[in-house]
Amino acid sequence: MNYSMIRFILGKMLLIEGILMLLPALVSLLYQERSGIWFVTVAVLLLVTSLVLGRKPKDMVIYAKEGFIVVALAWIFWSAFGALPFVLSESIPHFVDAFFETVFGFTTTGSTILTDIEALPKGVNFWRCLTHWVGGMGVLVFVMAVVPLSGKGSMFLMRAEMPGPTCDKLVPKARSTAKILYCMYLALSAVEVVLLLFGGMDLYNAVIHTFSTAGTGGFSSMNASVAAFDSAYIDGVITVFMLLFGVNFNLYFLLLLRNFKFVFKNEELRAYLGIVAGAVALITINILHIYGSPLRALRYASFQVSSVITTTGFVTANYELWPEFSKGILLLLMIIGACAGSTGGGMKVSRILILAKTIGKEIRQILHPKSVNVVKLDGKRVSDESTHGVYVYVICYLVILAGSILLVTVDNFDFTTNFTAVLTTLNNVGPGLAKVGPIENFSQFSYFSKIILSMDMLVGRLEILPMLMLFAPQVWRKKF
Repeated sequence: MNYSMIRFILGKMLLIEGILMLLPALVSLLYQERSGIWFVTVAVLLLVTSLVLGRKPKDMVIYAKEGFIVVALAWIFWSAFGALPFVLSESIPHFVDAFFETVFGFTTTGSTILTDIEALPKGVNFWRCLTHWVGGMGVLVFVMAVVPLSGKGSMFLMRAEMPGPTCDKLVPKARSTAKILYCMYLALSAVEVVLLLFGGMDLYNAVIHTFSTAGTGGFSSMNASVAAFDSAYIDGVITVFMLLFGVNFNLYFLLLLRNFKFVFKNEELRAYLGIVAGAVALITINILHIYGSPLRALRYASFQVSSVITTTGFVTANYELWPEFSKGILLLLMIIGACAGSTGGGMKVSRILILAKTIGKEIRQILHPKSVNVVKLDGKRVSDESTHGVYVYVICYLVILAGSILLVTVDNFDFTTNFTAVLTTLNNVGPGLAKVGPIENFSQFSYFSKIILSMDMLVGRLEILPMLMLFAPQVWRKKF
């Protein structure tokens, strides 16, 4: 284990977080708020900490185990330090609550413990939403795009953090891949800001709602979320961009290379769009009697479906009042999630495809024992290693889901609340059902449950293994 390199990378990461905190400090200054001083204070603390940790080691090589450990620790440290401005400004006085809210932000889960969001200082809410934007593509990927972290083995960092069954470099160097990803991410974000401005939003709201859309997070400046704007145009823009940010970013790179044929034949993309279209159609029909007009029903169905499958968490309607059939569809979408390589959470469409194809293969093998059957995705054979990885992920997912539900029952809430609270945090969705529904939040949970749910969010965002590696004794030994 290269402890010196772990320390060095963490030092660099905390330095970048400190620099990022100057942005909400600037917003506070523009709005003449006193909360800006606390962002500067924490930024200085992070600078000092980074200087202590950031001594360049002699051995710059890292391998998979260091990659997993760095990613897990980085997300915990960023969340812990990112919570300090909330506490110091007394916007969220208790550290556990502030940590919970910050984890909501960086993991792009998007629910909250706040009961009056509109009372927050502008600078504090800007930081809250900025955590979505940075966490959406990944804090390690963001730092790699800004500063070099490791000459050898940096791809292990991306593989440990990027969502999905596989992680491929777009170009030979991992840092160049990170830059390309963030350039595309920034370009899409800029377009959304402009379109929201055309819809009548002021610049501040356009920026923070873009942060939350791009990161598929869901934080808003309004207690009623996007519903507060009551605009079909704004709903439409955010719906489209939620879906766009739920697509594998590798496909956007292929579009830039004009490889249209591969993009349009991509099985995961077609399945993703098919699931969205089917869910929107079914829910629109099911809620038509509530809204009276097919267009209004379509508007609210498409927004909620896009928000849930991409795990964004924005709301424009209280779907808790919808028929059970519609709520059942949304619950399934929470589990499925967006595409691999996107900013969305959930199990990922690609995993669902691999599982479905594997079941089909097993059925064919039983019916025709002598036949040779392989699982293919996009015309290519899915390796046994990838299939095995999906099995391990699903088993770990179910164990963590069941264990977390059992632990949060100490608060004595109903089963729907406990189940959807764990499900939406583990899948980084945000709102659930019952006491954590679209017009409720997580403030009623005990500190113990909030810590459990915080860990669920981190586990879900990092796709389980990096967080589990922290607790594996053999990982910390000098040699395996």
